[in-house]
Formats: sequence, structure tokens, C-alpha cells
Amino acid sequence: MTTVLDEQTWRARQAAHEARVDAWIQPHLERRRRGLKHPVLDFLFSYYSHRPARLRHWQPGFGVTLENGPSFDDEAFLAKRGESVTWIRTLLESTANRPAHYGCFGMHEWAMVYRQTPDEVRHNAWPLRLSPEATAALVEERGVRCSHFDAFRFFTGPARPLNLLQPTRERQTELEQPGCLHANMDVYKWAYKLGPLVSSELVADAFALAHDIRSLDMRASPYDLAALGYPPVRVETPEGRAEYAAAQRSFAERARPLRERLIAAVDALPVGERQIR
Repeated sequence: MTTVLDEQTWRARQAAHEARVDAWIQPHLERRRRGLKHPVLDFLFSYYSHRPARLRHWQPGFGVTLENGPSFDDEAFLAKRGESVTWIRTLLESTANRPAHYGCFGMHEWAMVYRQTPDEVRHNAWPLRLSPEATAALVEERGVRCSHFDAFRFFTGPARPLNLLQPTRERQTELEQPGCLHANMDVYKWAYKLGPLVSSELVADAFALAHDIRSLDMRASPYDLAALGYPPVRVETPEGRAEYAAAQRSFAERARPLRERLIAAVDALPVGERQIR
């Protein structure tokens, strides 16, 4: 069934979407123009491949046409990306159905600098909160419990054997769980990869979640970013670990309905298209 949006309605939605995402995009573009790096926010535009212009571009979702507006070739997208849509839906559902774990306390970021020299540290323009020796000791004392492959693959070589799990790309649908900060940030990635099947408003909702999670991720990291406006969550202390776990739970609750909306978008496809599952 096709829905037709009248021109006044879709233009209002388009304008609202563009104004919303401009609050994220314009500061990033200005920093890029000036050659300034941001250790927290650049991640949202560099690790994730969705260009600012694509994030700003508005589309209504599958089965919606626009009065006096552009058309969207949903069927061509499905013909080209059907297998990816199937895989994304499987991952979203398996992640949603798995028990959430909240005991990692952000040690994945610490494992990314474990036993590195100052020159090797990724964000070495910013100081570490603890000495290299104390940083390594904390990783060894707390251990690492990372289930997310795309975080694990950035661990230093010496840190990888310390992880409770050894995630691989092939085991992604088996291991990802809804308490993981990176799995919940990645809801944004799956939203934009579903392309014209989902509305831009849903993509922006997922970006907003990723934006907020990234802040916690780096506040709990070994970097001292207080001067940049990111006061530390001191996961080296019991109080900091409790704060981190509480925030994890809150983000998991925000991610849950977004996953459900993405799954529903795939399941709303007509019967023929749904057979891609």
C-alpha cells in the first residue's frame, strides 16, 4: 500500500529534519574547514560512513510518495541490497533478544591504549588521566569483557588475550548484546544502511542516540577531556563504575524501541519483498 504525502506536509517534515541535523552537522563542517580535530564527535562522521550531506537529506521511508516531490527507487535498492537487509534484520533481532550485560565498565577504550607508547596512542593530543603504568594495571585488574567485534579489532595486540571473548565478524550475530554501548551506537549505522526503507527521522533519532553514547564512551575512556567539556566518568572507582552501568542501562532502554522500529520497517515490506528474509 502506497501513502501519498501532500506537499505542505512533506516539506514541513523535510525542513524540520534539516534544522534538527544541522545542529550536529554545521559545527562538524566548520571544524573540518578550520582543520580542527575533535576526539569525541569526529567519530560520528569518520567511523560511520554516512556523509553529512546524506544525513541531512530527507526521505519518507518505504511505500511513501511525495506530491510534487522527488521519487525514491525502493525496489532498485532492494534488488541490490536484499541480502544486506536480511543480515541487518537478523542482527537487530538477535541483539534485541539477548540478555543485556552491564559489567564491561568501558574497559574496551582502555584496551585500545594498553601498553602503547605516547606516540602510539590514537588521541595523543590529549593526556591520559592515569600514567601508562596505572592504565595498564587497571586493565589487568579489571579484565576486559567486550562482545563487540568493531571495538575489539582496535585493541592493542597485548590487550586482546585479556578479553573474556574473542569476537569475530562471523560471530557478530551470536555475540552482540543490547547492553553494549557500541552495539547501541551502531543502531545508527543499521538505520542509514537500510536506506530508503526507513524515514530520515528514524535515522536522525538513531544518530541522536549515537551522539549521546559517544559522549559517555569517551568520558569513561582513559583520556582526560575535561577541558573540552567532557568530565570523566572514573571507572577506576566503584562510584564511577556504578555511574557507567546506570548510563548503559538508560541507553539500552533508548536503543530498544529504535531496533523495534527498524525491524518493523523491514517487516512492513510487501510479501514479495519480505521473502528476502
